[in-house]
Amino acid sequence: MNTVQRALLIVDVQNAFKDEKWGERNNKQAEENIRKLLWHWREKEGTVIHVQHTSDHPDSLFHPSHEGYSIQSIVAPIEGETIITKKVNSSFIGTNLEELLREKGITGIVITGLTTPHCVATTTRMSGNLGFETFLISDATAAFGLQDQNGIYYDAETIHNVSLATLHEEFATILTTEQMLGWKR
Repeated sequence: MNTVQRALLIVDVQNAFKDEKWGERNNKQAEENIRKLLWHWREKEGTVIHVQHTSDHPDSLFHPSHEGYSIQSIVAPIEGETIITKKVNSSFIGTNLEELLREKGITGIVITGLTTPHCVATTTRMSGNLGFETFLISDATAAFGLQDQNGIYYDAETIHNVSLATLHEEFATILTTEQMLGWKR
């Protein structure tokens, strides 16, 4: 029987998202849940890929000269784990992520990271479109409140939940950390 090989993808869990400029955030335990998944993957000697957003703009929190560029210590990579840098929302565009996954025989991707409606959702959509069995871990990602084009503010929890709803069953299977850790499929 052919076993599905899954990689854990940790998207943009960087110090930049600790900055107060982002405003209200939901799911404050997201990084802790990512850490749980990361330790599980390490124990099983699974493939872990860290994605790090970078900016060419010196004023950006994601510019390599700023502390915000660094991956948060709670999920910091260890020797042997892959780090991919990207400049756009998708972890696949302008990177070798797809090639790396295919070379390793990875057919499933478990996605975590920051933020739900941006880089996490874009990466999840592309993963599904590229044919990977895609899982998004709902409590291992988080969102910030946003204002729309009409000046209406949507709180972080609403943004997070609507983002998950747009991905559910079309692009990914949405699971919690505990469901993923206990899943035997």
